[in-house]
Amino acid sequence: MRKFFPDYFLITLKGLAMGAADVVPGVSGGTIAFISGIYQELIDTINKVDLSFFPSWKKNGFKIAWQQINGSFLVALLLGIAISILTFSKIITHLLATQPILVWSFFFGLVVASIFFIGKQISKFSIGVLAFFIVGTVISYYITIAEPVASPDSYFFLFLSGFIAIIAMILPGISGAFILLLLGSYAVVIGTINQFREGLITLNPTQLYHALLKLGAFAIGAILGLKLFSKILHWMFDNHRNTTLALLTGFMLGSLNKVWPWKKIISTRIDSHGVEVPFIEKSILPMHFEGDSHLIIAFVLMICGFLTIFIVEKVGAKYSK
Repeated sequence: MRKFFPDYFLITLKGLAMGAADVVPGVSGGTIAFISGIYQELIDTINKVDLSFFPSWKKNGFKIAWQQINGSFLVALLLGIAISILTFSKIITHLLATQPILVWSFFFGLVVASIFFIGKQISKFSIGVLAFFIVGTVISYYITIAEPVASPDSYFFLFLSGFIAIIAMILPGISGAFILLLLGSYAVVIGTINQFREGLITLNPTQLYHALLKLGAFAIGAILGLKLFSKILHWMFDNHRNTTLALLTGFMLGSLNKVWPWKKIISTRIDSHGVEVPFIEKSILPMHFEGDSHLIIAFVLMICGFLTIFIVEKVGAKYSK
C-alpha cells in the first residue's frame, strides 16, 4: 500500500514534470508519464473514473469507492500538473525565448533516451509491430512539419482544442502544446492561464471570471477527450501491447524533428504577450546555424537529458514496486 511520503509525494513530482512538459510545444507529458513508470496506471485510472463512483460510494462507502478509482494517485498527479502549469509556464516560455538551443538540447537527449526505454519493452517483433512503428514515426514527423493556423478564441473552438490536444498530451512523443499551436489556440490557452494566475494574485474578479470561462470550455473538451481516448488506449494495451508500444515509440522518433535544437526561422508570430516569436521553423545542422550554436554545451545538455531518463527509470522502478 502506498504511503503519503514518499510514494504520493513522488507521484506529485512526476506530475510537476508532466505539467512542465505539457506547456512546451514539442514535448509530451505522456512521455514523462511513460519514462517515470506511471503511464499504464494513469490510463487504467482514467478508465476507471466514471459515474459508477457514486453508486459505489452509496453502497460500499467513500473509502472503498475512492480506492476503486485510484483516487489518491489521480489527485496527487493532478496536483503536480496544476502547480507546474501555473508556476512553470512562464519560466519555461522565458527560457525557450532566451536560451532555445540549450533547452531543446536537453529535451532532445531526454526524448532519445525515452525511445530506447519504451522500445526495449516490446517483447516480440513482427511485421505488424514494424508497420505500427513506421506509421507512428510518419504521423509524428508530419505533425512537426505541419503549418499552424491563425489563433481563434471562441468557446467552441477552445472546447474542440481541449478535446484534441488532451489526446496528444497522453500520447508519448506527440506534444499536446504543439497540437494547440497547429490548431492556432496555443497563444490563447497560455495567455488565459497567465490571466488566471494574475487574477488570483491581484484578486481581480473580472479577470478571473473571463479566464475561468475560457479554461472551463477547454477543460470540458479535455475531460471528454481524455475519457473517450483512455478507453481505446486501455484496450490497446490489454490486447495489442507490442503493437501499441511500437506505435508510441514511432511517435517519439518522429517528434525528434521538433525538438532538434538548431532551427532556421521561416516565419514568425505574435504570442499572447505581444512578442514576436518563431512560427514556422526548419531543422538545420549546427554548422549552418546563424549565430552562436553553443555546440559544446548543447551536446553536454543532450547527454544530461539522456542520463536523466535512466535516473528517472531507476527511481520509478524502485518506488512502483
